[in-house]
Amino acid sequence: MAKFNKLFSPKDLTEGTPWKRITEFAIPMLIGNIAQQFYNTADSIIVGKYVGDNALAAVGSASPILNLLLVLFVGISVGAGIMVSQYFGAKDRERLSHTIGTCITLTAIASIIIMVIGPIVTRPMLSFLNTPDSIIDWCTDYLTIYFVGISGFAYYNILAGVLRGLGDSISALVFLLISTVLNVILDIWFVAEFNMGVPGVALATIIAQSISAIFCIFKLIRMKSNFDLNRKMLKLNKEYSYRLIKLGLPSGITQAIFSLAMIVVQSLTNSFGEMVIACNVIVMRVDGFAMMPNFSFGTAMTTYTGQNIGAKKMDRVEKGTRHGLMIAVGVSTIITILILIFGKYLVGVFTDTEELVNLSMHMMRILAVGYIAMAVTQSLFGVMRGAGDTMTPMWISLINTIVIRVPVAYSIAYLTRSEAYPTGRPESTFVSLLVSWTMGAIITTFFYKKGKWREKGLTSESYENA
Repeated sequence: MAKFNKLFSPKDLTEGTPWKRITEFAIPMLIGNIAQQFYNTADSIIVGKYVGDNALAAVGSASPILNLLLVLFVGISVGAGIMVSQYFGAKDRERLSHTIGTCITLTAIASIIIMVIGPIVTRPMLSFLNTPDSIIDWCTDYLTIYFVGISGFAYYNILAGVLRGLGDSISALVFLLISTVLNVILDIWFVAEFNMGVPGVALATIIAQSISAIFCIFKLIRMKSNFDLNRKMLKLNKEYSYRLIKLGLPSGITQAIFSLAMIVVQSLTNSFGEMVIACNVIVMRVDGFAMMPNFSFGTAMTTYTGQNIGAKKMDRVEKGTRHGLMIAVGVSTIITILILIFGKYLVGVFTDTEELVNLSMHMMRILAVGYIAMAVTQSLFGVMRGAGDTMTPMWISLINTIVIRVPVAYSIAYLTRSEAYPTGRPESTFVSLLVSWTMGAIITTFFYKKGKWREKGLTSESYENA
């Protein structure tokens, strides 16, 4: 029983062989991220099979708007993860307690804001994006239901981030697996049994996410040996709110700009027609799985770096970065090979339309090598953020998105216009993504080696003087 309880306890990443500790922490998180990706993937598979390709396109067209309005939670989550990992590494119980309590209260406020704003702006934004009339009603219903139930999504993702900052990636995994199974069951029940269509998918997702959030709350309440969670700590603290927002805002801005760029690119995608829209949905779902190792190792490096900087062990940070980078690149290389060999079978899970399968596989081949570049970018971003430097990843992401991806996509589309492709070739959006990923890896490596992130440590002393 003691070993079982230890498995679900916070883990100190400041001791032991770096690559072993990083791997032990990252694997449960990778499984959890894959499970979380099943939320969207299950939605796509079920509506594609039971409702049709238009319903599949509707779920995909809603994603950029959904991501744009979730930036508040991105900021809180990133800021909380950095502060929790560093204070836990420094064994600073009081600051750790204030951080977690403030995080919970800020999430409640952000949820209320999105619940009010989301349903109001949904339809106008879909119209602005030239969403086809055949799917705009489904898109509106999907987003409205999602925003009304946003608190479940918000609390799971942010509190799971707190658990990971404490070194506990196992609990977050177990809670997510439970809700993922429930999500798939509810998806099939609502869509296939009750014929609720796209709205049924949204309803199933928010119910499942709310249950995973409840599990996270109960877990944190029981961790009294590590921090205090009482009315005093839950009170909105101006000082800790400022720190959370200061650290998380760059990531929130990055997500906002990225989502806006996705909306602009989605507008271009919509101009290619419903077949290409559905293709984009399928490729992005497979892409979500392919990217999971990169995001998992990036988050693992954030927690690892944060705890070791909190413990003032910079030598372990340097060594761990080398280990983490080698593992991430190796895993991404294997995934790229698997996509090139078995990608057609993955695409076939989403649709039986042969033309759509072939088009989707063509686009996936364009993206495949980019996953290796993203392994480098995400791992080094994780190190920078763990050290408290969230500005450098923000600027790099903005350059990749605004200066590179969007102009390249529209330029290729413009230059490839023809009688057969009056708005340009649909490959333009995927080629632009590959170019931005590759350039991102080069730029990130340069700034990592430049080393200014080493000066951003979130020590107690620096806050005393802040």
